[in-house]
Amino acid sequence: MKTSHLWSLRLGFSGKQAPLIERGLDNFLKKSFASKVDETVPDLLQNSPGTLEELKENRERLKNADQTLKKEFLTQEVKVNLELKAWWLKKMRDEEFPLREKMTCFWHNHYVSTFQKVKVNHWIYQHNQLLRENAFGNFRELTKQVLKTNAMVKYLDNNENKKGKFNENLSRELLELFTLGVGNYSEEDIKNGAKALAGLGFGDKSAVYRPRQKEDSKMTYFGQIGNFDSDEIVDIIFEQKNIPYLITRKILKWFLYDNPKEELVVYYGNYLREKDFEIEPLLTKIFLEEAKKDTSGSKIKDPLVYIFQLFDELNIDEGNMKMTAFFLKEQGMDLFNQPNVKGWDGGNNWLTSQIFLQRNNASDLLTSGRILNKKGLKNEGENTQSNLPKIDIKLNWNTSGNSKEIIADLKDRLLFATDENLQKDFENILKYDFNPKNPGAENAVLRLFNFITKTPEYQLI
Repeated sequence: MKTSHLWSLRLGFSGKQAPLIERGLDNFLKKSFASKVDETVPDLLQNSPGTLEELKENRERLKNADQTLKKEFLTQEVKVNLELKAWWLKKMRDEEFPLREKMTCFWHNHYVSTFQKVKVNHWIYQHNQLLRENAFGNFRELTKQVLKTNAMVKYLDNNENKKGKFNENLSRELLELFTLGVGNYSEEDIKNGAKALAGLGFGDKSAVYRPRQKEDSKMTYFGQIGNFDSDEIVDIIFEQKNIPYLITRKILKWFLYDNPKEELVVYYGNYLREKDFEIEPLLTKIFLEEAKKDTSGSKIKDPLVYIFQLFDELNIDEGNMKMTAFFLKEQGMDLFNQPNVKGWDGGNNWLTSQIFLQRNNASDLLTSGRILNKKGLKNEGENTQSNLPKIDIKLNWNTSGNSKEIIADLKDRLLFATDENLQKDFENILKYDFNPKNPGAENAVLRLFNFITKTPEYQLI
């Protein structure tokens, strides 16, 4: 695979930005970091309760309501959440420099906060927007802000963490999953961290401390004594020896290697500490240095990359983003609804037999010019798809080339490696006497493309 195309898939979600990267990776990164964030609240949230007053009024209204009304409200909020997923997917597709959205998705899977638990779409959006605005910012400062999102307070039950009645959930995950990782803290640190976070509850735009619920005694946190608040315990955490390595391991795994080497984790982690936990210089160093290496085949494509690459290759302008969200859910990558606080595991989990089958079904549908749909993705049978609406697709291929030239072009574009047996399979589909001028030539090349997307090699990047 061409290096520029390979890196376009790693720095975005498809090969759409490959021409931009070909003009210079360094320039692409600078423009990505300088990309502006749209602060406009999407219209889809207009009728969804967001302020504490609106939520209180809604809670009172539903308290004595019958089950039908309660179900209607919940159904409506689930629909809004689906629209929010579609809104984000469209943003991922439309951005000229999609690295910010890819990094937003990384943070989304690091600081997990699900709609299923939070149940307030405004809070989920505010959390998501915070990650977007700080995608390339400071890891320490972002951690401070995330702790004070209503979504995180709700998701990890810190609204139940009060003086004299402590809840350790947020304190534990702050250490285990957000910053240091298992083995780098004590149970006492968790208990005292919970004291520092006690009283941090819901606010209108972000969480706030409630004086009567805040712990006012001194505590010991990583050997330091004081009456700490959330910002202060984060500062203490970021003084610890092993603080850089959890996040650099996860960044390397998100972009480059399903199993990053420990020396790389330490090397880039030390650099992150040297840069005072600024993410932009870390990403610049990682991308520029790793781009010089042969990283082909070191990572399984996640469902986002898989489906957006299909859209890109087939030049599908308006993919149904709600159905795309359903495809991602079926693939185990449900936006705003990770299976647990650890997030999506990635790696081999992206290629179970069921996921592979669903990917093949999606390719069958799209290469035949049909929309993604629930029945087709669940393999109900090709004949059930004959009455589905058609979509315009166009695969770019060498219309003046012979069979070997066309095969070589597609291999170079889509696969990191092939062998003799795979080459023979390709030549059996596109035979040596293939005539690109024949009326059915486009369909023959689409059959070859569909076959390629079902190979194990295509699942890797």
